[in-house]
Amino acid sequence: MKKIKFCCRNFKHGSKTVYKALKTDHPDWKRKKKDCLGACKHCTKQCMVLIGKTEMLLAPSPEALYEKILRRIG
Repeated sequence: MKKIKFCCRNFKHGSKTVYKALKTDHPDWKRKKKDCLGACKHCTKQCMVLIGKTEMLLAPSPEALYEKILRRIG
């Protein structure tokens, strides 16, 4: 299982709700909050997470991001 990394600066775009939902729905999945993931070009425009070390998932809404994560990991 790869780690799902969340940028704390992206929480204002809705990724915080995704983090909390994953924590509740899938407590066995590895999640990590980082202050900055260094992807500001994407982070300031839409919801995003980093899976593993290189795979970035982007979505226009928290709901879409959650679905992408489920399809990718689940």
